[in-house]
Amino acid sequence: MDERFKRTLLNIAKIAIKEEFLGHKELNDEVKKRVLDMFPELSKPGAVFVTINERGALRGCIGSIIAHRALLEDVIENAKSAAFFDPRFPPLTPEEFDKITLEISILSKPKPLAYTDIEDLRGKIVPGRDGVILKYNNHQATFLPQVWEELPDFDQFFAHLCMKAGLRPNCLELHPEILVYHVEKFSEEDFR
Repeated sequence: MDERFKRTLLNIAKIAIKEEFLGHKELNDEVKKRVLDMFPELSKPGAVFVTINERGALRGCIGSIIAHRALLEDVIENAKSAAFFDPRFPPLTPEEFDKITLEISILSKPKPLAYTDIEDLRGKIVPGRDGVILKYNNHQATFLPQVWEELPDFDQFFAHLCMKAGLRPNCLELHPEILVYHVEKFSEEDFR
């Protein structure tokens, strides 16, 4: 993925958020067509997470686990959702807009990870590289690989992931379904 491609996606995400404050569409059909002419791969299905940080602290993060729309549209919609609809935070304000930095993570297709018990899973998960989806009955949650930076310990990582899914911290004892994926991530910080 070249630098121009990454910068373009970050700019699109930023404009998608900004246009909500402006009250008119900047990413109209003509602009989208120009972007797709430059980067035809953005018309293919893709799954991305858009993370918003404000002064180094998480301010919003929303994304798609499975590709279900064009990558361009996924970036636009998830940028807006991270800014205005992450239930953990109030909607972003115009005053905060200049203080945020964006990060985009493009996900690979998740793959089921077969394991026999917790120790087997411990040996198969690669901290720092693997994004993890945990599913149990109607409960589901994911952590991007970046979460390993904050929760580098396997037990802590999975206790928090279990709780994010609405389960008890030791939910691995229930042998939930585990899927792993990888990301290509880049941030506005990379280009400063």
